[in-house]
Amino acid sequence: MTHRGTPAALLLDLDGTLVDTEPVHRAAYRRFFEGRGWSVPDLSLFTGRRAEDVFAAEPGPWAGEDGHALAREVMALIDAAAMPDPVPGATELLAAAARRRVPVAIVTSAGPAWVRRLAGGTLAALADVQVVVTAEDVTDGKPDPAGYDLACRRLGVAPADALAVEDSPAGVRAAVAAGVGEVVGVTTTHAAAPLTAAGASRVLADLSSLADRLG
Repeated sequence: MTHRGTPAALLLDLDGTLVDTEPVHRAAYRRFFEGRGWSVPDLSLFTGRRAEDVFAAEPGPWAGEDGHALAREVMALIDAAAMPDPVPGATELLAAAARRRVPVAIVTSAGPAWVRRLAGGTLAALADVQVVVTAEDVTDGKPDPAGYDLACRRLGVAPADALAVEDSPAGVRAAVAAGVGEVVGVTTTHAAAPLTAAGASRVLADLSSLADRLG
């Protein structure tokens, strides 16, 4: 990929990158932990990762519990009326990619039902992307590169020719490990320093300048 030229494909995280869903998710996690009578941990543990992976890998009062069942409990506590806003520049970026015929893949740690919910309300353009890789499509979630590897195979592009956008260190590490040629961090959820430390080649406040880049 020509440095900062038009990429062969856009590989986009969903929560916190395209849609400002982190406040909604964090509220659900707080309700979950409080309902269980457990102290609320540092919720950044869950950012960009599948909840079941965190419950399985990280120490906490949930030790010995079924991580998938706990993840379903959290999802059930998400406010059904909540309609988070797109991140600034998200709608324009997807529209620019369509105009320039740059293929798009969503690579998310969420399940397909959550993607459908956002496509049906918050960000209708999600329904038109060429590839969606969800938590159910891979054995290992972020920071494992499996999701990005799969997205590139489905799009038929070399990872080195693609551009990925992520809001979490786990997501950035996944894209870097997959060999994505340009990995951009957005500071919608995390500060610039941890995104850069994870391997982001540059960090932006939102998606507006990327939309401008595609034209």
